[in-house]
Amino acid sequence: MGMSTTYEQSGRTQQKQRTRVALIAAARSLMAKGVAAPTVDAAAAAASISRTTAYRYFPNQAALLIAAHPETSTTSLLPADAGDDPVERVRIAVATFIRLIIDTEAQQRTMLRLSLEDSTRDLPLRKGRAIGWFEDALEPLRSELGKAGLRRLAIAIRSAVGIETLVWLTDVAGLTRDQAADLMQWTAESQLQHTISSPVGDERSSARRPARRGGK
Repeated sequence: MGMSTTYEQSGRTQQKQRTRVALIAAARSLMAKGVAAPTVDAAAAAASISRTTAYRYFPNQAALLIAAHPETSTTSLLPADAGDDPVERVRIAVATFIRLIIDTEAQQRTMLRLSLEDSTRDLPLRKGRAIGWFEDALEPLRSELGKAGLRRLAIAIRSAVGIETLVWLTDVAGLTRDQAADLMQWTAESQLQHTISSPVGDERSSARRPARRGGK
């Protein structure tokens, strides 16, 4: 995304791939050091690459920042031996996701800001991949909750553990990152326990019930 595909796929492709990787690594390193949104010029300087060359890969700052977002093609946050206990599966998936968010917080915050500023761009934060990861963790409950109920619970868990929640807990509520991680884990597991203890019919009907208006 945001790269000159024709340029990178012509000529010395391996060297060009290394250059692209170096620019992305430089941008991520700058964000880890506190530079919220590094420019193409800054990444080029940090990677010892000419700015003219850098702009052939990333024509603007947004393209660079999107590429620097921690991408993953994984379809599951669970180990191969996760078993069929939904409580344990969710515990592992949520803990893994929270650690990913905290370890890449600088990039996550940058992508959150971009998503708020630009409603038209196709951004990684809007792809909903984490919902799929939590649906995978909840798979043993599919027959009990149904497709709609399982997705509803996956969305609820995602809403409790994302970068948006981390920002509020640390910046507004004043929690440390360890405290925020513990609270997010507790909230997600509480949602699961509530769902498990609710009658199946109630859970399925609530998944179809429209939300009340006027609430906070």
